[in-house]
Amino acid sequence: MKVLKYIFFIVISLSFAQHDDLFITPKNWPKPVYNFTNNALTKSKVELGRVLFYDPILSKDNTISCASCHSPFSAFTHIDHALSHGIHDSIGARNSPALINLAWQKTFMWDGAINNLDMQALAPITHKAEMANDIKSLVQKLNTIKLYKHLFKDAFGDSIATGEKTLKAISQFLLTLISSNAKYDRVMKKQEIFTSQEINGYRLFQKHCNTCHKEPLFTTNDFANNGLSIDTLLNDYGRFIITKNPSDSLKFKIPTLRNIEFTFPYMHDGRFKKLSQVMTHYTSQIQSSKTLASELKQKITLTSNEKVDIIAFLITLSDREFVFDKRFADPYIKYN
Repeated sequence: MKVLKYIFFIVISLSFAQHDDLFITPKNWPKPVYNFTNNALTKSKVELGRVLFYDPILSKDNTISCASCHSPFSAFTHIDHALSHGIHDSIGARNSPALINLAWQKTFMWDGAINNLDMQALAPITHKAEMANDIKSLVQKLNTIKLYKHLFKDAFGDSIATGEKTLKAISQFLLTLISSNAKYDRVMKKQEIFTSQEINGYRLFQKHCNTCHKEPLFTTNDFANNGLSIDTLLNDYGRFIITKNPSDSLKFKIPTLRNIEFTFPYMHDGRFKKLSQVMTHYTSQIQSSKTLASELKQKITLTSNEKVDIIAFLITLSDREFVFDKRFADPYIKYN
C-alpha cells in the first residue's frame, strides 16, 4: 500500500471542502434517474469513493485501479489502446466507456449488463481480464488498512468495510462526475457564441446526429446498431449477449458525445482513432443488417467541409473544467 495514503488522509477532503453541494442538476437538464434515496450523497462517502477509485488494491494483485482504464484527463476513459487492459497484461473485449453524467443512466456497460450504478463496479472488479478479484477478498484487504478504517468510520459511522459500503462509496464518487460546462453549454446560456463553422456544424448535427445523440446529454442512453462491420476476432454481438433477443443483435449502448475530443479511440471496440474516421464510417461504411438503426438506412451525404464543420461543433462539447477538476483527481497527487 502507498505510504502517501497516510500522509494525505487529512488532505484528501480539502478538494471538496468548498463544494457543499455535491450534486446539482444543470439547468434545463432532465431529472436524474438514479435513486438517491437508497444512497444519499455525503462528502465523506464521496471522498471514500474517490480514494477507492484510484487505489489498485481493488485488483487481485494490487496493480489495476478504476483509474487505470478511466483517467480523468481523458474524461474518465483510456486513450492508449483500443481495448481495456487488466492484471497480468490481460486484454479485455471492449473499449472503456467514458464515465460522465452517470446519474442520468439506467443501464451501464456497452451491452447494458448492469442496471444499477451501485453494482457497476463489481463487474470490473470480478472480471478475469480486468481486476480478477472478488468482493470478499477485497473487503478483507480493506479491513487491514488503517486509512480505510478511518475513511469508512467517517463515511458510515463504522470502521468495518463491507462489500455494500465499498460499492456504494464508489458509486457516490461516480455520481459527482457531472460534465456540463463546455462551450456548447455556455452558448446555450448566451455567455458565448459559436463561430460560423460551429453554427453550420451544429445545424448539420441536428439534422443527422441528434436523434441518437440527443441534447443536452448528447445520448439517449438507448441501444442501437450503428452499422459497424463485426470484428471477426471479438465476435461481439452487443446487447444480444445479454437479452438473447435477435432484435438486439449488434446493438450497443449509444455513448455520450460530451468530451468526445478526449475520449478516443471510438466505438465499442475502439476501432477508430480519429473523428474523421467516424465521419467516414457514417457516410460511406454503414453495413446493412436486420437490426440497423432506421436513421442510418438512408445514406448520409456530407461534403468534406461539412464533415469538418460537424467535428468543429463536436469540439464545443469539450469541458476542460471537468477534465482538470481537482475534486475528481487522484487524491495521492500533490497540487500547488
